[in-house]
Amino acid sequence: MKFSTRRDTELTADQLFQSIADFDRLERILLRRGAAVTRIGTSAAPGPGWDIGFDWRGRRRDLRLQVVRFNQPEQIAMQGESEAFELLIDLTVVALSRLRSRLILEADIRPRNMRARLMLQTARLGKSQLDKRFDEGAARLLAELTGLRA
Repeated sequence: MKFSTRRDTELTADQLFQSIADFDRLERILLRRGAAVTRIGTSAAPGPGWDIGFDWRGRRRDLRLQVVRFNQPEQIAMQGESEAFELLIDLTVVALSRLRSRLILEADIRPRNMRARLMLQTARLGKSQLDKRFDEGAARLLAELTGLRA
């Protein structure tokens, strides 16, 4: 299942990229939201990875997320894996003008087992509502990363 959103900002492309590439700030945001975050490996190219634990729908979930592509100043790609899903996240920065830029956020969730496949099939029935929640969540995260209002 794929999700995508576009967010225009009043930041230059370089400023926006620096904001989304601030992995320390991202870790603090996740910690404030109740996740357990442990950095794995080093911050060497292409980038760091994390073990992230969080509660969702009454169960503990664990996700291993790794930066697989870091093309400054335009793209960061992350790949994650949990017990049930594979996750691909692609963040792309596009300069709209000297003082404006756009963040394109795409996420692709793929099932790893039959139970996850059934869960995604059921979720497809409410895809428009999920798209709206993804867009709102991306706006809140971007606001926290950049310090701008959503």
